[in-house]
Amino acid sequence: MTSTSPVSGTTATPADPLVDVDVDVDAAIAAAVSTVRRNIATFGPAYPDDTTVDDRYRQRPAHGGIPLGGNRGWTTSFRTGMLWLAWELTGDDAYRDAALVDAADFDRRVRAEEDLDTHDLGFLYTLSTVAAWRLLGDEQARDASLLAADHLMRRFLEPAGIIQAWGDLSDPAQRGRTIIDSLMNMPLLTWTHEQTGDERFSDAVVRHTAQLREHILREDDSTFHTFYWDAETGEPLRGATEQGAFDESCWARGQAWGIYGFAMNYAVTGNAELLDGARRCAEYFIRHLPADEVPFWDLVYTDGSDAPRDSSAAAIAVCGLLELAKVEKDAARAAEWTARAHSILASLIANYAPANPEDSDALLLHSVYDLPKDNGVDEGTLWGDYFYLEALMRVARPEWRKYW
Repeated sequence: MTSTSPVSGTTATPADPLVDVDVDVDAAIAAAVSTVRRNIATFGPAYPDDTTVDDRYRQRPAHGGIPLGGNRGWTTSFRTGMLWLAWELTGDDAYRDAALVDAADFDRRVRAEEDLDTHDLGFLYTLSTVAAWRLLGDEQARDASLLAADHLMRRFLEPAGIIQAWGDLSDPAQRGRTIIDSLMNMPLLTWTHEQTGDERFSDAVVRHTAQLREHILREDDSTFHTFYWDAETGEPLRGATEQGAFDESCWARGQAWGIYGFAMNYAVTGNAELLDGARRCAEYFIRHLPADEVPFWDLVYTDGSDAPRDSSAAAIAVCGLLELAKVEKDAARAAEWTARAHSILASLIANYAPANPEDSDALLLHSVYDLPKDNGVDEGTLWGDYFYLEALMRVARPEWRKYW
């Protein structure tokens, strides 16, 4: 599956025995960016909520003194990341200008210290202000990114060698807890080390990712969603789930984070165990895909189940497999990862993107946010939309430089 321009009408056919469907990557890009453009008009500077309701995004609810449509939570930057991608794909400055409005608001958020008690500062600032720095050399955005990295480092727990996921650091329910998503938050620290030369940022990445590789990846190559350490002694305690079917199951989105996160952090740490972790996550994920290659929300479910799918996990996995192919040392394996990524993306384009883009505010349908809490089940999600567009970018422009 290859493409060279966002409007060339390139088609792609995945190789047997993968999904047998011809898809037009460039038409998929055109449909996706048209939705991003329409959402600029719909929302302006206000932020949509995490998920759609009946395929339409609503403004993010007011909470804790932050107004309706305000910049809070962990997902707002996925909108910003889509704006940057759309600008790179089209050259239309309307997307850049909207992204810069967001970047300025992320600068305000970190300086006002609003809703920063989360490891997801990596998601939030990598796709907003780090991207603004990478693409435009925006110095204000660079300063905001460095401030966010400093806040993230406040969550680093000695001697456990991990960054705590959520909540106030004094909260006993959250103390010593990290989650597999955290692998995607490490690039903010890697970038900050590159910018400043301060080794404490790179050391945190090395230690945190090694701890996850050792404890969150299970012997059967599946992953825990979350893992606890004793914050005082550093002793590993137990794995659990927050959003999977049960503690010992394998939450599909978490496994996809593992593919992408371990591969990406291997590239910067050189820790061969992380490459091994990415391969193992990929192999388990692929082995547990249903016939159309888009997973159920938890990988315990297989063909014949009526459980909801999670298209967002598939989109993340496509990006992760393509990242893994870039760092894979074995050429044959790299080709396998690439072919599988293309096949999964073909299924997303054919079966999970809206047939008519105007029928939904989402780029990708049939995602799941948190099924145990009945939150965002069979809806569009901001992260599903972002990673779908990133996957399309990676296929259309293999030379594209990621924001992570």
